[in-house]
Amino acid sequence: MLQPAISELVGRVLAEQCFVGGERVSSFEAAFGSAHHVKHCIGVGNATDALFIILKALEIGKGDEVIVPAHGWLSAAEMVLLAGAEPVFADVDAASYCLSVENVESLVSPRTKAIVPIHLYGQMADMQALKVFADRKGIFLIEDCAQAHFASNGGDMAGSVGIAGAFSFYPSKLLGGIGDGGCITTNDDDLAQKCRAMANHGGIEKNDHQMAGLNSRLDTLQAAVLEFKMQHVDDWITARNHIAGYYERELKGISEIVTPQISLGNAHNFHIYAIQAERRDELKAHLATAGIQTEIHYPKATPFTPAFSDLQHSAQSFPVSEKLQQAGLSLPIYETMTHQEVDYVVMTIKDFYS
Repeated sequence: MLQPAISELVGRVLAEQCFVGGERVSSFEAAFGSAHHVKHCIGVGNATDALFIILKALEIGKGDEVIVPAHGWLSAAEMVLLAGAEPVFADVDAASYCLSVENVESLVSPRTKAIVPIHLYGQMADMQALKVFADRKGIFLIEDCAQAHFASNGGDMAGSVGIAGAFSFYPSKLLGGIGDGGCITTNDDDLAQKCRAMANHGGIEKNDHQMAGLNSRLDTLQAAVLEFKMQHVDDWITARNHIAGYYERELKGISEIVTPQISLGNAHNFHIYAIQAERRDELKAHLATAGIQTEIHYPKATPFTPAFSDLQHSAQSFPVSEKLQQAGLSLPIYETMTHQEVDYVVMTIKDFYS
C-alpha cells in the first residue's frame, strides 16, 4: 500500500510551505516529459484546460474546423467549441476504438485546422498514419492522452508525435493524483513558451502579461505525489496487461463477446478493459447482482449528447460509435486485483451466457 508513504510525503510538502509552483513541479515536469520523450512538459489544472490552451496557442478559432472522434470523452469537442471553432465528428476504428484514419481523410475541408485523436482506454490511435496525412495536408495533430500514460505506438510515446499532447492526472487515471491535474507535452519550443504563458495569465514572469491568458496550474502537492507514483507505473502496467491477457484467453470463446484488440506495434496500458457484449444491459445487471461493478464508457456518443444536438447527426453517420454505445461494457481492472477476483468475473460472465 502506498498510503503511508504518500501521507508522509504530503506532510513534507505542508512543512515546506510551497503550494504553487516551485522545484517539485519543475522536477515532475522534467521526469514526466523525459519518460514520454518530449522536450517540454507544462503542468496545468486538468486535461480539459490543456486542450483549450493548446487550441488557443495554435490560434484555432472562429471559421476553423477541428476533427474529433465521435466516441470517447467529450472534452476535445467541448474545447473546440469553446475556442470558437467547429468540431467535425469522425467515426472510430472497429478494432482499436480510436479515431478512424479513413474516416478522417473523407472529412478534411479547406477549413480543417487540426485533428484531435483520443488515445482511448490506454491504447494509442494509429499515429503514424495520422501524422503522414496531417503533415501532407498542413494540419495540426493534437493528441488527447488523458487515458494513455506511458502508452506507445511503433516506439513513439503518447504525447510525442503530434504538435502537442494533453494528459490528465485525475485520481482514477493510471497515473492519478490526489486531486485534479494535467499537463501539456510538446517538442515545439515556441508552442511550449506560449502554452506556459497562457496558463499563467498570459505571462511567464509575474506582472508580465504578454497576452490574455487564464489561471491553470498543476499545484505543488499533486506534482509531488505524481512524481512519487511514477516509480510504480511500470509494475502497474504489467499487472493490468496480465489481467487483460487472462480476460482475453477466458472470454474469447464466448461468441456473444468481442474482446479488445491490441493494434500491431502498440503498447497498451489497459487503463480500461472494454468489451462489446450482446445483451449488454442484462449482463451488466447480472454482474451487479453478483457484486461486480462495471461501467459503460460511453453511454452516448458525443454527437448525440444534448450539448451537440444542434448539429443534428444521425446514427448512420457513425456506425461503429453507435455499436459501442449499445454494446460497450468496461470490466473491472486494477493493478491490485487478485487472480481469484478476475476469475470470479470470468465465471460470472460465462454463467450468464450459458
